[in-house]
Amino acid sequence: MSWPGRLFDMRETLVRMVLLDLAGLGYLLVVPHSTSTPTATQWILAVLAFTVGLAVHRWPVVNLLAQAALLAVAIRLVDDFTINQVGASWALLEITMRARRPRTIWLATALLVVVDLTDSIGDPPRRFASGVVGLALEVGVPVLLGLVIRANRELGRQAVERAVAEQRQHASESRAARADERSAIARELHDVVAHHVASMVLRVGVARHVLTDLDPRVGEVFDDVHGTGTAALAELRRLVAVLRNPDGVRGDAALTAIEPSALPAAIGASIDRARQAGVTVEADLDPAIGSLDAVRGMAVLRLSQEALTNVAKHAGTSTLARLVVAVRDGSVHWEVTDNGRGGAPAEVPAGGGHGITGMRERVEVLGGRLEAGPTDTGWRVRTVLPAVAAHAPAGSVPRERETPAGSPAPELA
Repeated sequence: MSWPGRLFDMRETLVRMVLLDLAGLGYLLVVPHSTSTPTATQWILAVLAFTVGLAVHRWPVVNLLAQAALLAVAIRLVDDFTINQVGASWALLEITMRARRPRTIWLATALLVVVDLTDSIGDPPRRFASGVVGLALEVGVPVLLGLVIRANRELGRQAVERAVAEQRQHASESRAARADERSAIARELHDVVAHHVASMVLRVGVARHVLTDLDPRVGEVFDDVHGTGTAALAELRRLVAVLRNPDGVRGDAALTAIEPSALPAAIGASIDRARQAGVTVEADLDPAIGSLDAVRGMAVLRLSQEALTNVAKHAGTSTLARLVVAVRDGSVHWEVTDNGRGGAPAEVPAGGGHGITGMRERVEVLGGRLEAGPTDTGWRVRTVLPAVAAHAPAGSVPRERETPAGSPAPELA
């Protein structure tokens, strides 16, 4: 904002009054007067006008009443009452700029007109007409200038509101576009993945019935593959159902949901798959997770799947992993730590996303911050999902797991 604009800002009343008082002192001390030097009465009235203007600069109506009274006295006692006239006109300008109701402006204008016209009472018609014309400068200019400033301020406020509204609309349209794109991609993934998974499940089922003399261990593998594929198909169907009827799922928070009562069992299944891959898993699950809302419940499940997958892929079969999920004051505290630094096992449990990047996005959407990094004994991933009503700011980007030179960068499934 330029300095003239700041000068007439609502918050700069004291600055304006100081400048006006300095200008008045300059008029009394520097400007040559045609008749005589300022009298003591003129000085007293001027100093009173200066003091009142500074003392009540926050209350324009009080300032106008005081300045109008001083002007009425000056008209009767001194010949040159320019200082008091300017003080009253400036007080009218402040009211015009700052008054909340138009009626206040017009009442203040009428008061100053009456006071100014007292100087012309009893004058000849020509001189009285001259005094009326002088009101255009003494009253009309302050009112006109104040109305212009009010109009500009209102236009500026409306421009800001329009800009904010347009920004919100643009953000809303962008979210809608992203949601539509995600829905389209998810449907396409369902059509492609479901076809292949269904084919795999069908063939495994046929193999289980055709090959009757299989080794029991091979039969267990077939059963596990068949069960995993069937579960994947069920999740894909639920995903499409949510996409087609997204009511109850808030914005970008999640594309799928899970029944709260089923969350402990779902996490337990993920732990079992990690153990089947050779990882020793210790779990400390708060019973309160069974009462979480569906969105945060799904987030906890996906985070657990991703973290345990990462342990199985990058820490080795002799790894000890610890999963902790606790609910404190409505917030979900989730953490997975491991002590492994070995190679990837031969078998890897199925994960639920796209690595640390996907975990971070899911956590940040829910208002949390994902922390991932090495510890003295291994690796740790943790976060806090705030209570449903909380909206914590998204955190910074965590560091990815470091790998030895020449090894591929680790990534969750």
